[in-house]
Amino acid sequence: MATLRFNSLKEASSRKAVKIEKEPNRHSELYCVNVFDREKMRKYISKEAFQGVVNSIDDGTRIDRKIAAQVANGMKLWAIENGATHYTHWFHPLTGSTAEKHDGFFDLTDDKANSFEDFSAELLIQQEPDASSFPNGGIRNTFEARGYTAWDPSSPAFILDRTLCIPTIFVSYTGEALDYKTPLIKSLSVLDKAAVDICGYFDKNVTKVISNVGWEQEYFLIDRAIFNARPDLALTKRTLIGHASAKDQQLDDHYFGAIPERVLSFMKELEIESIKLGIPLKTRHNEVAPSQFECAPIFEEANLAVDHNQLLMSLMKTIGRKHDLEVLLHEKPYKGINGSGKHNNWSLATNTGVNLLSPGKTPKNNLQFLTFLVNTIKAVDEYNDLLRASILTESNQYRLGGNEAPPAIMSVFIGEKLTEVLNEIEEKVSDKKMTPDEKTELKLDIIGKIPEILLDNTDRNRTSPFAFTGNRFEFRAVGSSANCSSALIALNSAVTKQLIDFKAEVDKILDKHSELKKDEAIFRVLREYIISSKKVRFEGNGYSQEWADEAKKRGLSNIVDVPTATSAFLHDKTVKLFEETKILTKRELEARYEIRLETFMKKIQIESRVLADLAINHFIPTAIKYQNTLAQNVSSLTALQIDDITESVKPQIESIKKIGKHISVIRKEVKEMVEKRKEANRIESIEKKSQIYSADIKPYLESIRYQIDKLELIIDDEIWPLPKYREMLFSL
Repeated sequence: MATLRFNSLKEASSRKAVKIEKEPNRHSELYCVNVFDREKMRKYISKEAFQGVVNSIDDGTRIDRKIAAQVANGMKLWAIENGATHYTHWFHPLTGSTAEKHDGFFDLTDDKANSFEDFSAELLIQQEPDASSFPNGGIRNTFEARGYTAWDPSSPAFILDRTLCIPTIFVSYTGEALDYKTPLIKSLSVLDKAAVDICGYFDKNVTKVISNVGWEQEYFLIDRAIFNARPDLALTKRTLIGHASAKDQQLDDHYFGAIPERVLSFMKELEIESIKLGIPLKTRHNEVAPSQFECAPIFEEANLAVDHNQLLMSLMKTIGRKHDLEVLLHEKPYKGINGSGKHNNWSLATNTGVNLLSPGKTPKNNLQFLTFLVNTIKAVDEYNDLLRASILTESNQYRLGGNEAPPAIMSVFIGEKLTEVLNEIEEKVSDKKMTPDEKTELKLDIIGKIPEILLDNTDRNRTSPFAFTGNRFEFRAVGSSANCSSALIALNSAVTKQLIDFKAEVDKILDKHSELKKDEAIFRVLREYIISSKKVRFEGNGYSQEWADEAKKRGLSNIVDVPTATSAFLHDKTVKLFEETKILTKRELEARYEIRLETFMKKIQIESRVLADLAINHFIPTAIKYQNTLAQNVSSLTALQIDDITESVKPQIESIKKIGKHISVIRKEVKEMVEKRKEANRIESIEKKSQIYSADIKPYLESIRYQIDKLELIIDDEIWPLPKYREMLFSL
């Protein structure tokens, strides 16, 4: 193994940057060349069919078979002209990654005498993958395999590796959602309706509200030779052992620094291929930790943004291998330095061109802004546990709460200026002390104080899981490997329910008090929300113990245990939310709960198996080998019978003893961990089993690691079997 380690380091040190052939002068020339977008649809299908697809995208109308047939034929012609030989339904199962099954356009006539290229409306609209082979939470049994993928016209088809990829939803034979896209699309639809109803108070011309998302993808890179020399990275995507490097990110010298040549070459190719596929990548830079980087696109409609992020993560891995790099999307591949997140910048925009989370030039526009701002804060307060459950996974749990990652306490940061505005509303508006006219005058005065542009008046709080950043909210707690849909489904649903409740309360006041102006009724409800949701607002250091103590006093939960946090999916409040908005049924929530727990448990199981193998078969033999070397040295020196030899061999003897103690503890704890795992595996209940894995098995990963990391500091570097942190982090 030591030979493998040094060979991998030698190979990594000899790498050269891969040259990009035909690098374009302008990326705009390549934008969407591999996408069957509206411009290409106009060329390949009739006006009637084109309008049918546009109506489906914009208004949600159903596409009939006649139009689908035209679209399928046009899509096939375009794809074949651009080199495609196959097609696939591309979907997002509950594995967190994407899935696809390729079929060729190639077909034969009935008499098998001639061949031709075929792609019908039926093949475009629907296919039938095996539903029982994907995570389904018991919705499908092995003998009940049927499931369906169905075309999502709102996300354009694209060509990747000569295959026409058609974005689809994935549902079971009985209609339950087995993917992320189905509930995401539903959440976007109900949010649109609820937001339009609220906009009706301010602008009757608003007929559609679009949820926009701009994600920021953080990731690590490592040379593939070094990656392959680390079984823990290869099998679990994180390092299960490894002592901290003497130098890592202490000097803050990597952040925004010059991008290494090999990495820049990778980034350039990633950008080129992404832009061809319609992913509008705009930003690239070094992140805080060594070998950590980030890319980010221009914001897009949420459903398309999610598709593009899923596609990007797949592209990153493929292109990385061409550059002899492995992309690490795990939230915490290295202990003790920054983890990787995927900040979701979320906003709402009207069909009239107004960002509902951006302050305006007039008090009326600012009242609209304040309405959506306060309702979003209220939604986070009301569905605090659900939002945490949507982002807390086995891998993200290691990241939250330190090194620029927000804590598991769900709070909202809005900045000093907006805090002043909300506090002023809370403190100065009183039904008992002012007439309606006086309150209205004060209201206009307060709202008039909101700066038109808050980008420079609102600081950024890196420790906040949900921060307002001027014209959007940044959901920072989302993990780097996650499908953005999980967080967005929860957020969209919570905000939808809050907007519905808000409108009901405002209308109730207006019905009861006809003398009140509409703005006054809105302002009255907003004040109640500002007061009731104040506990979720926090402007300080989210890492501090003071905040943890204060959050507890406020009644905010701080759940870091994944099984416990995940149980929020089954809370009565959660079930009611999703059933009332018709986004997910109770059965679908139960399935997601079971899948989350099973995934958590299996990942801990895999990590414990890998660590046990490394401990028993790699590190203990290495430690014994070095013990023997030290023992031979002591024996040889003692045999020389030199004066004061006892003092000179004391350090070796001490090392022999320390190594022996570490070996003894490792063997003991590995044996205990294996027994605990066997006991847990005999339990049928997924809830109890996952709790045991979390409480009784997971802690061994850290305690065994501690002993191995201590051995790393003692044993001769020449025989240490795996690449060390300094070698993994500084190999590019």
